[in-house]
Formats: sequence, C-alpha cells, structure tokens
Amino acid sequence: MPVFGLGCAQVGSLYQPMDDAEAAALLESAWEVGVRFFDTAPLYGYTRSERRVGLALAGRDRDAFVLCTKVGRLMQPDATVRGRDNGWADPLPFRPVFDYTRDGLMRSYEESLQRLDLARIDILLVHDIGRFTHGDLHDKYWQELTTGGGFRALEELRQSGAVSAIGLGVNEWQIVHASMQELDLDCTVLAGRYTLLEQDALSPFLEECVRRGNAIIVAGPLNSGILAGGDTYDYVKAPAHVVERVRALEAACRELDVPLAAAALQFPLAHPAVVSCIAGADSAAQVRQNSEWFEAAIPPELWRTLRMRGLIDERAPAPGDR
Repeated sequence: MPVFGLGCAQVGSLYQPMDDAEAAALLESAWEVGVRFFDTAPLYGYTRSERRVGLALAGRDRDAFVLCTKVGRLMQPDATVRGRDNGWADPLPFRPVFDYTRDGLMRSYEESLQRLDLARIDILLVHDIGRFTHGDLHDKYWQELTTGGGFRALEELRQSGAVSAIGLGVNEWQIVHASMQELDLDCTVLAGRYTLLEQDALSPFLEECVRRGNAIIVAGPLNSGILAGGDTYDYVKAPAHVVERVRALEAACRELDVPLAAAALQFPLAHPAVVSCIAGADSAAQVRQNSEWFEAAIPPELWRTLRMRGLIDERAPAPGDR
C-alpha cells in the first residue's frame, strides 16, 4: 500500500463546485507529486467522482496505482436532483439508495467498474454502515449485510480474485469491530477516528486490528478541516471543546515551527495498525501543499511536548518514537 493517498470526495464537488478542468488538474497534480492511491465512492458527487477518477487514470499502467471504491448505495436516476444536495454541489442526477444485500453489493460493484472504465478494483469497501449514518435503521441494514448476504458477496469477490482486498469505509470504529466478528477484513478506511485530535480507537480496537491483520487506512486526518485552519469537525461546525483542544495543539506546534496540518498528516502512520493516510484536496495547489506537509521534517520534541501536555494519548505511538 502507498502510505499517502488522495481522498476523492472533493473531486465529486463536496461543499463547493469543481468543474471538469479543475478536477483533471487536481488529479494530475496528485500523480505528479507521487500519489498512487486513490479513494473514491459512488456517493461522491452522485457518481461524478468515480467518472472523473476513471478518466484521470485512463491509459496509465494499471499496476502502478491502487484504486479503492465502495458499495452499499445504488445510484438511481432521478431528474429532481438539481443544484446542491446533501452537501454535494451540483451532483449528477442520481439518488443514492442504501442496499447492503448480496445482490445490491454485486450490482454496485459492477456499476462502479463501468463508471471507472477499469477491469478491476483493488480495494472494495462497504460504505457507511453503522449508527453514525443510519441511527435507528442500523439494525435493518446490518441484517442486509449479515443474513442478507452482503458480507458473502465481498467474500465471493475476494475469493474469485475480482478484488484484491475487502473491508469497510466508515466513520466509527465500533462497527468495524463488530464486522470483524463476522468477516475477515483485509483493511478499513476509518475516517476521523484515529487522528492527532482523537485516539479513542487505540484500545481495544487498534490492538485487535494488529492481531488480526485488519490494515487501517486513516481518512479525514485533518478531522474535516479543523486541523488545517478550518472550523468544521465531523462535517459540521466544530463545538467549543474541540476548538479549544485544537488551539492547544496549534500552540504546541507553533512553538516548534511545525505546521499543525503536517503533524496531523504524519501522526497516525506511527501506529502499527495504520498502513496509509489519505487526505482530500479542493485544488491542485492543495494537493501539492498536502504533499509538502506529509514530507515535512518534524522534530521528535513535538511529540514529547504533546504527550507531556496531555494532548495525545500517552499510549499512542508517535513518529518520534521510531
């Protein structure tokens, strides 16, 4: 696995419009700085991201990059989808409908292949299962995955060699832990739950991931932007206690002349369960900035300072420990 990847939600016009030329420039910039791991999903822009990622990767050596997409929603044509819809600026005219059954996941997988114009998908993940997304409907969709054959579909695709790895792409570690009791997961894209800002997933979850070989791909390492100068956390305006903690992290980084975002991008990879970190970008310039932050030299003293001030869990491995 490449250790640094591009999250392609913004390529689907998350929060703000992005035209085809801007998306192509962003994806080309990612390739130029060495990104070889691309994470997309049917949901992103209501199929727009998958289409754009597929175009950007067309003609490239298929063995030179890793492509991840997701299943769990079917995209049904709907002419009433116009303008802004659920955070997507100018999505394509499709309506996402949850379906975690065996047939639903197989259909989603096949439709993604067509949109991406690829013969294979490397990593296939169940997208957004769990109470964070479904609330009171969680039990219904969980049954579709288990007794409804959704997990069985993933196993069939892995066993046949159609995909190289299977897992989950979610915002909560608890549902990953539950899924590990039902299926051997190769990997998990975990968004926002193991970051410089929060490490509640350390124990028992990440410990079990190490034991069972569930490789963690950290997404949302900037916690929806709050660790890069923004004001959102978990996709909404950050509450006061989060803002206060971020200010303390920022102050410690400033003392050692380290960009907070650089520390946030590098921190998760020190954990043995974590194999890769993916960050989104809203422009070609942002891709280059993320790459520079990821490569920035950070003095070990920073991690010692953060531990001493109680700003990271004392059990959490840090890059300076190596």
